[in-house]
Amino acid sequence: MSCHEQEIALLRREVEMLMSERQALLRVVGAATALIASLDSQRLPVGAVEAADMVATSINRLGEETLQDALTAAHAEIEDSPACA
Repeated sequence: MSCHEQEIALLRREVEMLMSERQALLRVVGAATALIASLDSQRLPVGAVEAADMVATSINRLGEETLQDALTAAHAEIEDSPACA
């Protein structure tokens, strides 16, 4: 195998690893999004509300397409729930 072919093979493995990591991160983000959307902040301890807010703020910084990819990867859907229960 030539040096050029070895470099291509190495790059291919690196890209495959990065894509695998991206899928894992998308599953985590999708699951976190579904969890945050289902929480009732009125019933959570203050520390949990602060942590949920930090996660929600990070999620809100994602692009719409990335967020949709994350929900798809986690097989999650966010249901519209009434503001008052």
